Amino acid sequence: MNSDSNKKAHAVLRQSSLPPPQQPKTHSSVNRTDNTTDTPLSSLEKISEFWAEKAESLLDWSEKWSTTMAGDVANFDVRWFEGGRLNVAYNCLDRNLVNGRRNKAALIWQGDKDEDSRVYTYQMLFREVCRFANVLKKRGIRRGDRVVIYMPMIPEFAIAMLACARIGATHSVVFAGFSAKSLQDRIQDCEAKLLVTADNIVRTGRVLPLKDNVDKALGHCPSISGCIVVRRVGMDVGMLDGRDYWYHLEMQSADISDDCEPEVMEANDPLFILYTSGSTGSPKGVVHSTGGYLLYALYTCRKVFDLNDDDIHWCTADLGWITGHSYLLYGPLGLGATSLMFEGTPSYPGPDRYWQIVEKYRVSIIYTAPTVIRALMRYGTEPVDIHDLSSLRLLGSVGEPISPEVWHWYHGVVGRGSIPLIDTWWQTETGGIMIAPLHDETRLKPGSVVKPLPGIDAVVLNEDGEEVSQGERGRLVIRNPWPGLFIGIFMDRECHASHKLNVFKGGYDTGDGACCDEDGYFWITGRGDDVINVSGHRLGTAEIEAALGSHPAVAEAAVVGVFHPIKGQAVYAYIRLQENFSETEALFAELCNHVRLQIGPIATPDMLQCVSGLPKTRSGKLMRRVLKKIAADDFDNFGDTSALANPSIIDTLIASKKALSAE
Repeated sequence: MNSDSNKKAHAVLRQSSLPPPQQPKTHSSVNRTDNTTDTPLSSLEKISEFWAEKAESLLDWSEKWSTTMAGDVANFDVRWFEGGRLNVAYNCLDRNLVNGRRNKAALIWQGDKDEDSRVYTYQMLFREVCRFANVLKKRGIRRGDRVVIYMPMIPEFAIAMLACARIGATHSVVFAGFSAKSLQDRIQDCEAKLLVTADNIVRTGRVLPLKDNVDKALGHCPSISGCIVVRRVGMDVGMLDGRDYWYHLEMQSADISDDCEPEVMEANDPLFILYTSGSTGSPKGVVHSTGGYLLYALYTCRKVFDLNDDDIHWCTADLGWITGHSYLLYGPLGLGATSLMFEGTPSYPGPDRYWQIVEKYRVSIIYTAPTVIRALMRYGTEPVDIHDLSSLRLLGSVGEPISPEVWHWYHGVVGRGSIPLIDTWWQTETGGIMIAPLHDETRLKPGSVVKPLPGIDAVVLNEDGEEVSQGERGRLVIRNPWPGLFIGIFMDRECHASHKLNVFKGGYDTGDGACCDEDGYFWITGRGDDVINVSGHRLGTAEIEAALGSHPAVAEAAVVGVFHPIKGQAVYAYIRLQENFSETEALFAELCNHVRLQIGPIATPDMLQCVSGLPKTRSGKLMRRVLKKIAADDFDNFGDTSALANPSIIDTLIASKKALSAE
């Protein structure tokens, strides 16, 4: 695509920039002293020095490392802080008992019902974690064993994760919405020895089964020797003698102590395995290290959110996803902050639920997904307006590119147009945020993730591995290692992070498309494979989706490429309309013209299919391969769809497509 076309294609993501937000009021910081300077890094020596200083200032070590960064740096086969020893639970709990935070709230839990809530101080959480760590040891779990956690969003979920970290067991969280087969596959892959779960799930006022799924899965998991069950609801569930144990009875046992000495771990020992959601095929067990991951979670949590002692930090993600790991649990607690954990949904019992929680707990930071904001936008501004949100000082966005329309609503309605909106880009593999605006330094541009964090060297390259020109799209690549990068795929020891380097040698290929504007701001244009080649012109799906989404009739849009005998590929668009609009030929023509005006004639959709919903994983990611197959009239073998939040949507989309084809 020539430069003029690039500029037109990119125009839909370009909005007038906003001035730096008003400086927040002064708080006492929860962060340990950090006198390092966050300057651009021009050499490997400076990279090593940079992260060594962060590791010294942010973490407590039992034994200091001998080498900050070792291994094959060119291929990202790097070992961080070799020789260093520490414990993650100690850094998240023990050290906060002696620095004046013993009686500070560490974890606030809000249940599905408003009257269901619990608060754990650091002392209380420490005691619970130590006791459950002793329960795990009693049931035969030792350093290096794998423990699968399959839980609803209740405090025992966080306790189980921290208890595993305390004794050196590797936890692997499986989202509680996954099926029995998905649970079984993940247990079998990591050869877990023990499962921690609950009797049932409480969601939108209903009780949903969970232990039933466990029983179906464990019938095919010979590696499991025990299953510990939290009583969330109290309804009768099947308990197998010799395998199943009630959490509350185990915790009350007379032989369980309040003290558990933390296991001293090597910096490169695995901390957890987290399976990818399946949006790109079969799930793979991404492994993160103890020292490097924890450092990066704390560094990014501090750098991006500027946590202060009186902040209430609410990351709305489930602990089943990497966002929950890094920014609900390990990041905030490692910094001595207060973290809010929510069991329910954004629209139950009403569409003001999120804003009611913000008001109730005086939340100061909320970190959520554009998917959530889009859903709440449909209810208008009244659910927001009826609540006092004056405690908010920072808004965050995560999980997918945020369109300018959603950005403006979130910033203008929720943030009253006066507080920073931090749009973040990162992945399960990166361990933490890589690109984001800083809370007090940056001129914001709706739709842009702004610039890489200090310590991260990001660049946009073309297919020949050359840096692209301003405004030109390419592949987002990270050129230098960082501590949060995953250390491998479980059960595939040869598959290190370097497996992503087969296209662009000397850098981590993120698989995402991006471009940079005249200010060096990054704009994420979708997955690298989410590119449509129309008559030789490469169009990012995110750009066309943003154009469609900016029309007042469109609530949500998803775009894929389909075969075209002349163009090579044509643009096929799925659209979900706002409630007050109807599907008409005139509207479809208007939408096509809208895209032409926003981007150019080359991006005009050849086909539009009106839908009631889109196939998304429970983490909010679009399962685009399903849409590609349906658009191509290929209705068989959709692969692993266990991660879908709404599996019935596939049949609905097929029926809609067949009806459209018959017209």
